Amino acid sequence: MIFKLEHSINERVKLPEKYGVELYIKREDRIHSFISGNKYRKLKYNLQEAQHLGFKTLLTFGGAYSNHIAAVAAAGKAFNFKTIGVIRGEELQNKINQNPTLSFAKNEGMQFEFVTREAYRNKTSESFLNHLENKFGSFFVIPEGGTNDLAVKGCEEILNKTDKDFNFICTAVGTGGTMSGLINASNQNQQILGFPALKGDFLKEDISKFVSKSNWKLIIDYHFGGYAKINEDLIGFINRFKADSNVPLDPVYTGKMMFGIFNLIENGYFPKGSKILAIHTGGLQGISGMNTLLKKKNLPLIK
Repeated sequence: MIFKLEHSINERVKLPEKYGVELYIKREDRIHSFISGNKYRKLKYNLQEAQHLGFKTLLTFGGAYSNHIAAVAAAGKAFNFKTIGVIRGEELQNKINQNPTLSFAKNEGMQFEFVTREAYRNKTSESFLNHLENKFGSFFVIPEGGTNDLAVKGCEEILNKTDKDFNFICTAVGTGGTMSGLINASNQNQQILGFPALKGDFLKEDISKFVSKSNWKLIIDYHFGGYAKINEDLIGFINRFKADSNVPLDPVYTGKMMFGIFNLIENGYFPKGSKILAIHTGGLQGISGMNTLLKKKNLPLIK
């Protein structure tokens, strides 16, 4: 079971010569129209395992604008799985059509189970999963954000032989699965830099479960206040980057990563002569949902 992919290519990003470094972006966002970037990588072996074990239904978890929810719904439709999304926030039950992510997932055939935030915190408990199984029948569970051993295996395939000459490989970090795969696939002389979209340093422990190498570091200064938080500086950067490079960035993950990379370059973080590879992990479906929120706050929109 393999999706038909577009090519993932490395595109050079123009930088002033004074910085003395080269920056490229790996366009993982282009490998599939709806199951793009790290979501394709994380789902590939999970779907193969579900099929091998004879499951007909996938169940997963996410919030109102989750890239993962949208990708699982699309993957389920593509490979004839029923899909169930356990959604954080029961108040969303009557707002599906106003939410671009949930309406997309619904159109792809996903059923929803809306739960309170309190119940959502216990989503992996045996009693909660038993309740869902009694309601929906048997299902194959994919974790929130998609990260597990099978997801990390898929993310190890992001890097290929042509990437061995890069000194630094950068990625946005949500649950840590993508970064773990990159670490496992990297050469020891390469440094993997992760840019968390969430506040806090707790991801170190999560990533350490999947890796044995030490050539990695979390850069925790560019979360903009936490998950899905954004301000006019970040919006302006995303819009300028697209105008200059014709590469769209999402505001939750890749936008923050690229903002951080540019800031580090400007401050001399990377030694002269460095070759830097930034992984575009997709997530572009989240732009429309973010713009809905920005409109309500009278902030500039992401173009």
